[in-house]
Parts: sequence; structure tokens; C-alpha cells
Amino acid sequence: MKPCLAPLSAALLGAGLLVTGLAATFAGHAQAPAPVQPVVLKAAHLFDGRSGRMVEPGTVVVQGERIVAVGANARVPDGARMIDLGDATLLPGFIDAHTHIADDHDDDWAAGIYNAMLRFPAEQAFHAQRNAKVTLDAGFTTIRVLGAGDFIDVALRNAIDAGYATGPRMIVAGHAIGSTGGHCDSAPYPVTRVVPSTPMEGVCNGAEQCREATRLQMKYGADVIKICASGGVLSESDPVDVPQLTPDELKAIVSEAHTWGRKVAAHAHGDRAARLAIDAGVDSIEHGSFLTAETLQLMKKKGVYLVPTRTTLLWTESKLAGYPPKIAGKAHAAYTSHEAMLRNAIRIGTPIALGTDAAVFPHGLNGREFGDYVDVGMSPAAALMTSSIGAATLLGVEKDTGTLEAGKAADVVAVPGNVLTDIRATERPVLVMKQGRLVRGGE
Repeated sequence: MKPCLAPLSAALLGAGLLVTGLAATFAGHAQAPAPVQPVVLKAAHLFDGRSGRMVEPGTVVVQGERIVAVGANARVPDGARMIDLGDATLLPGFIDAHTHIADDHDDDWAAGIYNAMLRFPAEQAFHAQRNAKVTLDAGFTTIRVLGAGDFIDVALRNAIDAGYATGPRMIVAGHAIGSTGGHCDSAPYPVTRVVPSTPMEGVCNGAEQCREATRLQMKYGADVIKICASGGVLSESDPVDVPQLTPDELKAIVSEAHTWGRKVAAHAHGDRAARLAIDAGVDSIEHGSFLTAETLQLMKKKGVYLVPTRTTLLWTESKLAGYPPKIAGKAHAAYTSHEAMLRNAIRIGTPIALGTDAAVFPHGLNGREFGDYVDVGMSPAAALMTSSIGAATLLGVEKDTGTLEAGKAADVVAVPGNVLTDIRATERPVLVMKQGRLVRGGE
């Protein structure tokens, strides 16, 4: 005989209704979470990153993660926390469009490579976290990471977004993509000791294999695709300026990336390599040491950004003794040509986005790039705009950050004095706020 379940079912139903009713009652009496206290940043000067002009005095009102008001006449909410920075300049959080946050700097090139090879990926991830924190403390609230081994950049981005790690907003590339023996390949180690790289690690030959390498980076989390269109300085087996990807390979990479809504950044010191990459549709040229005026004009016409990494060229020139002779020779050649190239770009009006190549020099010194642009003829306001609206537009984050405007993320940096009369103040931030959270200063 089957047991009768009707009374039990009715009892359970009644209990469920009772619990539901009690939950609704308690929910009705529960207190709503307290509103977040507004924060008001005040300083003698404000550079909004869009107009190119200075406002005096400057005020930024922050509610939660967002800016709600900007300007000398911004209304101060009741009960707001006031942070008066005195004779300082408020600016949008800095943006660096070219970093290698998962790599460590070492003036001894060989020792740096050896030490990195001895680390497990999880250990190197702790180094990356340290580099990210140092970079954020330097005022860079957004960075683009153009190449990292073992998808460490993807993992760190995810950890930062989830609140498990501290660092800037990160747009990441995974492995950089290039041809066998090129700048994006590993050093020429004996194959019996170091396993050669594959499309998973970004090394490809032929259009279809390069398409596969691109898809693999995007599959595992790349926001942007980085390619090595020409040879490089810090690689041993290639000339610095020769093309390293064929037109068919370039078109396969760019078309696949753009189909997925990803931009493509092309490492290119050499002019011919850059022209091939531009013809294929890349979005930026990184370094550009040997670019001609004609190529820079073409970039202006097509809206292709130059990311100069000027600080890296200056740093390597001052540290040539720490590199093998072949690398030192390439570094000096790039340095010798770079200044004239950048002066031409400024004169022509080629779009420029600030990028440093940090890791070639120590993380946290990224702010030097602003002054390095001014040293070759850029105005202080224009130099600042390469980071704000310039880099934000290149990275595709201009709707959320890059300028001090109501509705934007509260990414704010303050530097001492008037930054338009002392551009090197960008190297000495006194306050850093990322998405409404103070990470430096404001005590």
C-alpha cells in the first residue's frame, strides 16, 4: 500500500508560505544600505583632459565610483568628505598604452632573463601584482599590456576586476603574435633545452596559422592583439627594422581581430614593416623609430595612432653596457633615429597615445613619458592629452575614463603645483583615485 503524501505536502506548502511571508516582513523592516559619502577634491588647478585648458580653481565631486560634477562652480553636496590639496593640479587618471606588467626590469639583461625563466607562472604572477600596484601608485589608473607569457596578464586583469588584487584597469593582449625567429619569438635556445613556441604562444607562419594564433589569444581572454610587424631591439636573432610578417599574415591577423571587435597594436621600428601593417588595417604603431614623414602622414590620414615609448629609448641608450653588443647596437640605432621621427609626428599632427614600454625600465617611472615628449617639442597640454583623450580613444575606453567629466569613472590623479609650468610634476603624484577609491594620498 502506498503512503499518503497529501497531508505532508500540504504541511510543507504551508511552512513554505510562512517562511516566505516572514522573509517579506523582515525585508520590509530591514534598513537600506547607507549611502556612500560623497568625496570632494579641491585644488588650485584642474586639467580636464578634453579641452586642453586649465581651470582655476578646480573641484571634482565624486559619488561612489563616478564623477558627478567638475569645475570651479561645482556644487558641494551636504556631508561630503572634503580633500583640499592646495597648490596642486587635478587631472584624469593617467593611461599608459604600452606596458609589460608581467615582466620585471633588470639592468643586467641576461640576469633578468635567467631569473624569469626560473620562476613558475604562479610566482611570476606575484611579481606582476607588485608591478601593477607600483604603476597605480604612480598615477596610472588604466594600462594596456602588450604581451605576457602564460596569460599572466589575463589572470591579473581578472583578479583586479574581481577585487582580489590591486592595480590599474587593464586591457591585455595575452601572447604577442609574430613569426618564427622574430621579435615575438623566444630567444634561439637549443631546442633540446627550451621547447620552441607554437601558435598558442603567438608564434605562427602562414596566414592560417596566424589566424589560429589570433583566435587562441582571444579565446583565452585577450582584449587586444599585439603583433611584431618588424624586428626589435631586445631580441637576439633579428635585425631591428625588417618586416617579419607577410601581407597575407598581417591581413589574416587584423581581419580576425577586428571581426571579434579587438584592436591590433603593431610593434614596428622599421618604416617598411609599419607601412605593411598600416595597409593591413592595424590601429596603432608602437615605437616607430625609423618612420618616415610620408608614413606619419599616412597614419594621420587613416587615424592610426603612434605610441612612441620615448622613455624606453632614452633608458636603453643610458644602459647600453648592460646589453650584449648586438642588442646594444640596435638600441643605439633606434635611439639615434627616434627623436627626429617624433618631432616629425608632432609637426605633422599624427595621432599620439602615451605609451612607455615599462619593464624595459622600472615600473612606476611611467610618468617620465610626459616630460620626454615636451623635451622634443610637444606642448605640456598636448603631452597630457596623449594620455587622457588620446590613449583613452585608442584603447576604446573613452566613454568611461580619460577625462574629468560628470558620469565618467572617478579616475583622478593630483600632482603638485601647476602641471603646465612643471610637466615633470607628473612623476610626483600626491593623490591617486581609481573608480572612486583612494589608493594614494587623501589622508
